[in-house]
Formats: sequence, structure tokens, C-alpha cells
Amino acid sequence: MRILGIDPGYGITGFGLIEAQRNQTRLIQCGAITTPAGMDFSARLEIIYEDMKKLLEVAKPDAVAIEELFFGQNVTTGIGVAQSRGVILLAIRQAGLEVTAYKPSQIKQALVGYGNATKHQMQEMTKRLLHLQQSPKPDDAADAIAIALCHARSSTSLIATAQK
Repeated sequence: MRILGIDPGYGITGFGLIEAQRNQTRLIQCGAITTPAGMDFSARLEIIYEDMKKLLEVAKPDAVAIEELFFGQNVTTGIGVAQSRGVILLAIRQAGLEVTAYKPSQIKQALVGYGNATKHQMQEMTKRLLHLQQSPKPDDAADAIAIALCHARSSTSLIATAQK
């Protein structure tokens, strides 16, 4: 199964494409969709939407997983990320794909076994699970790979299989 993980943002949207079969996973591709900081916000959303459509065409994922939004201290930034996430979800749905959303604590739990794991712990586990020499860059791509790995582990669990 080809799983595309997405870490939404409006400056940087990370993506990670993995191949998962039984207990084996491998990284196919990772990277980021970026937009210039000084650009009109609606133009930035258009770039994200168009680039996401192209990515979905090229990657041909069987499943897509995205991080749920977490509004911390900066609500203004959260609103922009929410708008970015909206155009990403639209592109995914228009491609005829289902999308599964995971909370940050679920992603950490699935990879590290601890819902409050640090970023360093997540990167180390991602490296280990995919047999990589170093952590993927940028960090947004590494986060997206973790989201894809979370989906691979969650969608193949006995509980998920029993619920289908």
C-alpha cells in the first residue's frame, strides 16, 4: 500500500510517500511544497492546491493521512494553516481519495509508544523504522513521513481490520 502523509502548512507543507506491506515499510519520496512569505495569501493557497494536485497525480497513493490541527498559543497562524489544510483536503477529495486525520498525540503513540514524545524521539524512530542513515529534511517532510507511518500501523492493526 502506498501511503501519502501530509503535514499541512501555508509556508511549508511537508509530504512523505511510503510503501507499506505487512511489517515492512520503505520511503519512496519526501519533500515540501513551499510558498513565498511576502506573497498574497490567496495566491499561496492556490500554489498549495495546484502543487498538491500534481503530487497526487505523480505519487498515486492508495491512502492519504494528514495531521489534525492543534491550536496552541498562536490562533492567527492556526487559521492560516486551517485554510491551507482546506485546499489540501479539497485536492485529495477531487482526486477521488479518502483521507484519514490523526492527532499529534496519536502519531507519537503509534511511532514511539508515548503520546508526548519529543520531536527528536519521533525523528529517531522514523529513521529506525525506515532504515535511514539520517533524518529526512526538512522537518516538515519528516513529520509527514511520521504521519504516513502512523497510518500504516493504524490501518493494519487488528482493531482497524476488525472494524471494517
